[in-house]
Amino acid sequence: MRIKSLPTQLVNQIAAGEVVERPSSIVKELLENCFDAQATQINIEIEKGGAQGIKVRDDGCGIYKEDLPLALSRHATSKIANLQDLEHVASMGFRGEALPSISSVARLTLISRTEQADCAWKVTADGSEKDFNPQPDPHPQGTTVDVRDLFYNTPARRKFLKAEKTEFSHIESLIKKMALSRFDIGFSLHHNQREILNLKPAESISAKEKRIANIFGSAFIENSVYIDFEASGLQLSGWVGLPTFSRSQQDMQYFYVNGRLIRDRLVTHAVKQAYQDVLYHGRHSVFVLYLNLDPALVDVNAHPAKLEVRFREGRLVHDFLFKALHRSLAEIRPGEQKSVLKVEEFTPLKGDNSNADLMESVQKQSSLFSTPPPVQASLPMKVAEQIEAYAALYPKDKSDLVDDTVSPYRVDLNIVETENSYPDDPIEGMPPLGYAIAHLHSIYILSETEKGIILVDAHAAHERVTYERLKKQYHSGTVPSQPLLLPLKIQVTIAEADLVEQEHQFFSGLGFELNRTAPEAIVLRSTPALLGREDMDTLIRELLADMVSYGLSRRIIEKSNEILATMACHGSVRAKRKLTVNEMNALLRDMEHTERIGQCNHGRPTWIELSTSDLDKFFLRGQ
Repeated sequence: MRIKSLPTQLVNQIAAGEVVERPSSIVKELLENCFDAQATQINIEIEKGGAQGIKVRDDGCGIYKEDLPLALSRHATSKIANLQDLEHVASMGFRGEALPSISSVARLTLISRTEQADCAWKVTADGSEKDFNPQPDPHPQGTTVDVRDLFYNTPARRKFLKAEKTEFSHIESLIKKMALSRFDIGFSLHHNQREILNLKPAESISAKEKRIANIFGSAFIENSVYIDFEASGLQLSGWVGLPTFSRSQQDMQYFYVNGRLIRDRLVTHAVKQAYQDVLYHGRHSVFVLYLNLDPALVDVNAHPAKLEVRFREGRLVHDFLFKALHRSLAEIRPGEQKSVLKVEEFTPLKGDNSNADLMESVQKQSSLFSTPPPVQASLPMKVAEQIEAYAALYPKDKSDLVDDTVSPYRVDLNIVETENSYPDDPIEGMPPLGYAIAHLHSIYILSETEKGIILVDAHAAHERVTYERLKKQYHSGTVPSQPLLLPLKIQVTIAEADLVEQEHQFFSGLGFELNRTAPEAIVLRSTPALLGREDMDTLIRELLADMVSYGLSRRIIEKSNEILATMACHGSVRAKRKLTVNEMNALLRDMEHTERIGQCNHGRPTWIELSTSDLDKFFLRGQ
C-alpha cells in the first residue's frame, strides 16, 4: 500500500474521536472557549440530551469576520503563537481542534460579533474547512455556537450514545463542575425549553458559598471550612469538608489548577494523606479546592481532553498540598466558626525564583505548618493524672469551683446556689465546651455551653487527646531503636540504593540503620523499637518506593501512628467508668487544646452540639 494524505474532513473526524466522546464533551469545549473570550454570562440550551441540539451563547469579546474561517480550521488559535507560549499556557483552550472536530461530526453554525463591528457574521461548517461564506446576522456582541444532529454522518458512533436522560445528566454535572471554576460568570442551563440551572455571578465568599450550596446542597457548606494558604508562589484556597462529613464514594471531590478541573494521582495522594488520621475507614473526603501557581510550573498539554496535568515540581506541590490540608484539619477546634475558620496565610520568601530556591523556600516555611498547640501537660494515661496536671497549668480554672462530690447524675440546686460552688455568671467567659453537668450512662458527658449543650463520648475524646500527645512525644525526640539479631539484606534498585545513601540522616532520625553494600543491595541493622515485629522487608521497600514517587515518605509515620493509636485506645478512660465533675471538666479543657479533637483515632465523632434554638424546637417553644 502506498502512503497518501487523508482528506481534511476524515482527519477532523479522527481528531473528533478524542475531542468529542459524547455531547458533554462538546459542551466542555464550547464553555472553555467562552471562558477565554472573557464572557460574563453563558447560556446553554440542550435538546434531547444533546444528540439533537446544543447551543452555547456568551457575551464575550467575539470573533472578527475575517477570522471566522480560521476559527473553523484545525490548529488555528489566538491563544498561542510559539513554543514559549505553549510552556506558559494561561488559557483554557490552545490547540485549535475543538470547532473543526465538532463540525466534522455534526451540523455547526457559528455566529459572532465584536464590540467594534456594525453587525454579527454567521458561518456554517461541515468539517471540510472550505466553502465558508459569512452572512450578516443581528446577533449582539459575543458568540453563539449551534451544534445540531450529533454524529449524523457517523451512525456507528451515534449508536454508542446512551439514553437522553443519561447524556443530559453528564452535561448537567459538567456545567456544575465548570461553574465552580468561574464564580465571576453567570450560567443558565435549559433542557428541552425547561430551565434547569440559573447561577448568578458570585464575588464575595458568602455568594460563592451560596453557589456551592445550590450545586451540592447546604449540608456541604454547613460541614466545611474555607481555607486560604500561600507559600512560595503556590496558593491553595477553597472549601474542605469536616472529617465527619464524608461520603461512601468520591463524588464530591473537585480540584482546579489555575481554573482548570483536573484529576491527578499526585493530588489524590496528598489529600488522602492529609485526611488519613481523621477519616473513618472506607469513607472519602469532600472538597472544592483551587490551586494557583505559575503556568510555567504545570504542563496542561499532558492529556488529549486536558483532564490531567503534569507538575514540573511534583514533590513541591505534593508537600504543599499535604501540609496545607493537614494544618487546616488540625485547626478545627471547639469554638471555631466552621464556615469562616481563619487559617493562617503564608507569604513567599524573598529570593531567586529558581526551582532549587523554590524547594528550599517551602522547606524553610514548612515549620510554620507544624506550629504546636497551646502548652499541654506531659503525657497522661489516666484521667486522674490530667486533673493533677491541670491543677498546675490552670490553677484558676472555673472547673475547680465545682464540687466534685456532686452526683454525676444529679445536680443539687442547693449546692449550685451556694457561694463559690459554681461561677457567679457561668455564661460570661464560658469556655467553648462549657462546664460538665452529668455523666450519662457512664459513657457520655453532658455539658452546658454558652449556646446550648454538648454531648461528649468520653472514651473517644480522651483517646484523641492521648493519641495526639503520644505522637508529639514520639516525633519530637530521638526515636529509640533496637538492633536486629541478624542484619536483613534487601535487594533494591540503583535509584533506591542511592536514596539510602543520600538520606542517611533521615533514616537515622526514624530509628533505622541502613547501609548500602552493593549497587543494588542494602542492609538493615537496626529498626525503631516501637515498630516491634513489623515486616521490615516490605516496609523498607514501600518506604523507598514512596520516596521515589512523592519525596520523603510518610509510611513510617503511618505505621508508628497505628501503634500509637492502639496505645492511646487502651490508655484512655473506658466506657462505664464513672467520672467526677472535676474529671469531666478536665477532659473538656483538654479537648479545647487538642488538634483534630472532632474525631477519635478511628474517625468517629467525639462530640455533638445542640443549640438553645434546637432545644426550643423540641418543645415547640416560641411557636
